Amino acid sequence: MDHLEHLDKHLVDELAQVARETIREEVREQTRKQRRTAVLYASSGALALYAGAAVSLAVGLAFALVLPDWAAALITAAILGVLAYVLRGAARPHRRTSGHPDAGAGLAAPPVGTPAGGLGMSVPPMPSTPPEVPRQGGPDGPHHGA
Repeated sequence: MDHLEHLDKHLVDELAQVARETIREEVREQTRKQRRTAVLYASSGALALYAGAAVSLAVGLAFALVLPDWAAALITAAILGVLAYVLRGAARPHRRTSGHPDAGAGLAAPPVGTPAGGLGMSVPPMPSTPPEVPRQGGPDGPHHGA
């Protein structure tokens, strides 16, 4: 019987080793693909940044033809600031507004049963009245007059 236990332990160790090696190789392959994708996205973002800088320089130089240089730079900066604000607003999730006066600044809570925060969890329904706590004993109970 001891011999069989030794074989079982040896077999389990071998299976665990093979599973670890297989998982390690799979993770390595996925990491390699994700690293390549991340480098491509970073390169794309850097080139887009330079393209945006070139466009804003061109806009500033165009304004400088008819305005003083400082005014052209200020107008270009204001345009870029407005665009950044609009893009930031577009990136945020939209919330539905309701006509209820308690909505607070026009933002309404999501309806009951919808995912909260995009995490796939549901919001439990809110009771209309607080739960009643049963009283133990009477006025002479264990929590009175202590």
